[in-house]
Amino acid sequence: MENWITNVNLVGTHIKLKALQADHQNDLLKAAEDGELWDLWYTNIPGPDTIQEYVTDALKSKENGTSYPFVVTDKQGKVIGTTRYLNLDPINNRLEIGATWYALSVQKTLVNTECKYQLLKYAFESLNVIAVEFRTHWHNHASRNAILRLGAKQDGVLRNHTIDHLGRIRDSVVYSILNSEWLAVKQSLEFKLSKKR
Repeated sequence: MENWITNVNLVGTHIKLKALQADHQNDLLKAAEDGELWDLWYTNIPGPDTIQEYVTDALKSKENGTSYPFVVTDKQGKVIGTTRYLNLDPINNRLEIGATWYALSVQKTLVNTECKYQLLKYAFESLNVIAVEFRTHWHNHASRNAILRLGAKQDGVLRNHTIDHLGRIRDSVVYSILNSEWLAVKQSLEFKLSKKR
């Protein structure tokens, strides 16, 4: 199957989303070191022992057309995190935004709002999706609250949804934004970004 998304880089006022490359590995590890994010038990953030596998797996999923991973950089080009389009479904015009994490020093800033704004705008206005989905761990309350602040609505909870590398079973909370909701969500995000400039 031909890849739905190719050669996408998104540029905002304060951040850029660049297609993930193998040579971003060390920069991503430095971002994860800011807060030792790999210690968070309810999410999958790479550490020194897992960064190579993390990047390799992300690039394989891009190659097979199931995801499109980005690095997130600040205006100076410093890598501050990563995010992905996941579960790409061009037949049903749907996708998921996920596998998102940022260095501790940029959390609770405008970075996530602007990043999600750029991803949502491209999804709805260039790919013409009918829905964008978000999933997060039941216990990741910061992520759940951030998704709600974007304007997404909770669809439900997938009980015993996945098993992590340590054998722990995860309940996933699922949210979505529909194409019919995009204009209102867009206006809300633009308003939030204008207040943080």
